[in-house]
Amino acid sequence: MATIPSTLKSQQPSIPWWRRYKPDQQWEAYLFLVPSFVGFFLFVALPVLVALVLSFFEWNLLSQPQFVGIENYTELIFEDRIFRRVLWNTLYFTATIVPLQLALGLILAVALNQAIRGVQIYRLIYFMPVVTTIVAAALVFQWFFNRDFGMLSSWIWGLADVTGLPIQPPDWLNSTFWAKPAVVILTLWKNTGFTMVIYLAGLQAIPRELYDAAEVDGASALQRFLYVTFPMVSPTTFFLLVIQMIGAFQLFSESFVMTRGGPAQSTLTIVYYIYQVAFQLSNRMGKAAAIAWVLFFFIFILTFIQTRLQRRWVHYEAGE
Repeated sequence: MATIPSTLKSQQPSIPWWRRYKPDQQWEAYLFLVPSFVGFFLFVALPVLVALVLSFFEWNLLSQPQFVGIENYTELIFEDRIFRRVLWNTLYFTATIVPLQLALGLILAVALNQAIRGVQIYRLIYFMPVVTTIVAAALVFQWFFNRDFGMLSSWIWGLADVTGLPIQPPDWLNSTFWAKPAVVILTLWKNTGFTMVIYLAGLQAIPRELYDAAEVDGASALQRFLYVTFPMVSPTTFFLLVIQMIGAFQLFSESFVMTRGGPAQSTLTIVYYIYQVAFQLSNRMGKAAAIAWVLFFFIFILTFIQTRLQRRWVHYEAGE
């Protein structure tokens, strides 16, 4: 192997160290991310930490905070009957809204994934409630469910006149039994369009060859849905299941505008109860922070369980 003579080495120009140093170009990307990191820290991470610390104190915004340990948590679990009621209400909304919204969104997505005339207009119509403000929607549904002059009541009265059946419209918003379904119907009308759009994206990613092979094998439309469509959109279903369950646990505006949590606290949710404890009933910021962390605990546990089940399902499908 030939070597460079020392005389030639001395003749080569020397490059200063600062020119030989090549800094990592990724610093520019990090520089652009600084505003997002600062906003996340100031408006998300820091308030979460402050709420955790505040949950161990008793504070009403006027007096000095007093450390009470886990008293706020023990009061919620063992003494607060309203919290148990709002927890049951939230579980009811989650158990009804999430599966119904998934089913309706998938049905609409399959129907609007066909080559029919004006399909874009139909998709727009079903998606329009998503971009509607929840306050306006709740006010409209408040009139819709009114027993005396609401549209639904007029339909029921008309049906009774035509058929001669002794039926009467229920007092939706003033009944502890019917108020919950009213909130569920409003939530489904408002959010099903979003589920439909996500499912449409998943359906359009399914290879057409799978349907062609199923048709060659003599599979019916129902069999193609059960053995091709439904398994192929399972990742989409899992994604929607997680975000919709989190959204159902955070239900607030629907019951706040339409029923004010009533009647008799039948539609009072956890987030609404946090608002009441902090700003309406007693200004107990420490207890409100404790309720918020209990809500975080429930959401975290449910999301963790869903993630573990999804991983097991993936390994099972892969034959591992």
